[in-house]
Amino acid sequence: MVLGRDVGFRSFHVIALRLSKMAFGGLEASSEAKLMVTEKIDADVEASCSLLKNGDVSAVVARYREHVSANADRLSLR
Repeated sequence: MVLGRDVGFRSFHVIALRLSKMAFGGLEASSEAKLMVTEKIDADVEASCSLLKNGDVSAVVARYREHVSANADRLSLR
């Protein structure tokens, strides 16, 4: 699906940044893991609610793109 391909590529970058951070362990790794799980659940609920309200798939992908970009920016600062 071309619509979400860029989100997928950017997501791989975020995964790599998170794994690098978690590889060192400690409190930061634990905090990042908890944040990651919370974000996944929140994003799933947000997308599900949007689609249940007859939302457009492209709007859901655009919102995911915002989340992924925000995570990439946050993780790249460290």
